[in-house]
Amino acid sequence: MAQQTTVKKAAPATQNTHLVNWVTDIATLTQPDTVHWCDGSETERDALVATLLDKGTLTQLNQELRPNSFWATSDPSDVARVEDRTFICSEEEIDAGPTNHWMDPEEMREILHKKFAGSMCGRTMYVVPFCMGPLGSPLSYIGVEITDSAYVALSMRTMTRMGKAVLDQLGNSHDYVPAVHSVGMPLIDDDGKEIEDVSWPCNDEKYIVHYPEKREIWSYGSGYGGNALLGKKCFALRIASVIARDEGWLAEHMLIIKVTSPRGEVHYMAGAFPSACGKTNLAMVVPTLPGWKVEMIGDDIAWMKIGPDGRLHAINPEFGIFGVAPGTSPKTNPSGIDTLTHNTIFTNTALTEDGDVWWEGLTKEAPDNLTTWKHEKYDPASGEPAAHPNSRFAAPASQCPSIAPEWEDPAGVPISAILLGGRRATSVPLVYEAYDWEHGVFIASAIASEKTAAAEGTVGEIRRDPMAMLPFCGYNMGDYFAHWLSMADKMDKEKLPRIYGVNWFRKADGTGEFLWPGFSENVRVLSWIIDRLEGRTQGVKTPVGIVAHEDEINTDGKLNSDHVARALAVRKSQWETECESIAQHFTTFGDRLPSALSDQLNDLAARVDAMDVDVL
Repeated sequence: MAQQTTVKKAAPATQNTHLVNWVTDIATLTQPDTVHWCDGSETERDALVATLLDKGTLTQLNQELRPNSFWATSDPSDVARVEDRTFICSEEEIDAGPTNHWMDPEEMREILHKKFAGSMCGRTMYVVPFCMGPLGSPLSYIGVEITDSAYVALSMRTMTRMGKAVLDQLGNSHDYVPAVHSVGMPLIDDDGKEIEDVSWPCNDEKYIVHYPEKREIWSYGSGYGGNALLGKKCFALRIASVIARDEGWLAEHMLIIKVTSPRGEVHYMAGAFPSACGKTNLAMVVPTLPGWKVEMIGDDIAWMKIGPDGRLHAINPEFGIFGVAPGTSPKTNPSGIDTLTHNTIFTNTALTEDGDVWWEGLTKEAPDNLTTWKHEKYDPASGEPAAHPNSRFAAPASQCPSIAPEWEDPAGVPISAILLGGRRATSVPLVYEAYDWEHGVFIASAIASEKTAAAEGTVGEIRRDPMAMLPFCGYNMGDYFAHWLSMADKMDKEKLPRIYGVNWFRKADGTGEFLWPGFSENVRVLSWIIDRLEGRTQGVKTPVGIVAHEDEINTDGKLNSDHVARALAVRKSQWETECESIAQHFTTFGDRLPSALSDQLNDLAARVDAMDVDVL
């Protein structure tokens, strides 16, 4: 523990005794030099930026090219979420489940107390009140993050509704999620000597810890992304999923879009996709079909509660977009590119000679004289990327040109359909509808995606990622499946969203060529889904669900009809293998797996076994 110092006490920005006492306790433990209560003002933002520029954490970009935007680079040891250091410290190990790392909560508290003792010596402790969701919405929740990182405080201003208005909304209530974060690098050592700061402070030892019963979050050692911006995955998914289970709603790793047909029909859809499966691209898709309009409500997280009308209503709890830069381009995501023109923090991208940013996939060729994310001159022959594969941008969601006007509606938007997709070269059709809610939950429980070069493991290996929540479910995933199933009993059966599987990544046998063009053409699949919702198409009944007939997909004469047919095909041999794989996956959950899902698998296997020929 670093030597204790006298904390310079700033006047609390609230009369909430519970909150003030908690902040005081954390300051006593961590021993910061000063305490700053964030108010979310422009003046405060300018001060945070000035601090980060002075430290070298931020570099101002060319203000003509990228107004009010900045470039940051992290320590090479601190570049991504650290799943192996992420813990769900439920009171009972079984409640964390087989897909989470668990430690006894009291044992973990002892470890963290030692780590956090004096961890903020010489630093400013920022108290960041934030709201996930529109202020005042019955679907929103409040958190307070304590952090010793100005970068985190500034980024939370982009990613959440942050500041005085949140404290005003909270009033004297105890109903907030406490979240404590430290980079784990005090600036005063045990002998009272000052330690020179660095542009990106962090610690080699990292802990991202959740106490589900207490609704608490503690994060130590990292300053990057979801490890440090605790409103995002830690609160909005891991802790929120527990709250949702207890209160009867859904906190999901899903985009939300508004789709308007040329007939004027409006449907809101949510969609779960594992990483590298086109989630952000779909959230911001620019349709190729004339007369169609797709607008974004949210690109990453959806909170869905049953509204007064008995339907499932969703909000995007976030205020900003924290996206992966590599692969984002005018071709793959034109709306995304237009979102990043100003007011954006880029982290671990490359820097161009004229003071702009660049990453792999932004343009076909890399500009000359690039500076890499490691502050080295870029050498294409080295084989090293100029931008880190997990480099990010953080921008206000309101800057997205396709943002829907109701994206901040406190009542949320009514969900008609839920899409579930993975990256599959074989087996899974382009689009198919579940037979009912239970069948849809089965499909969701078995989502799989092939590992890419950015993922751990063998490229092409199948990784099951139920509901795209594998790293984010805050409790036993078997119980999570049961909670999803139970939602059918809480709603009018006629008002349950329909569930669809989609797969943009099916490949031709032999050549490995993608059968579906993807990107903006995905609106053609959304068109079929709306036709189903409106009762205009029949589809084809198959063992896996109701698959679109090739003639029902509006190709507009511009797509290869043979490729479309093959992308929709259901092949017996492939689904026999798929059933075996799902069965193995289900063993993970032991006796916590709902029997309804085992029954669904048995029914699927029987339907596949009864197939005489491949469908389509």
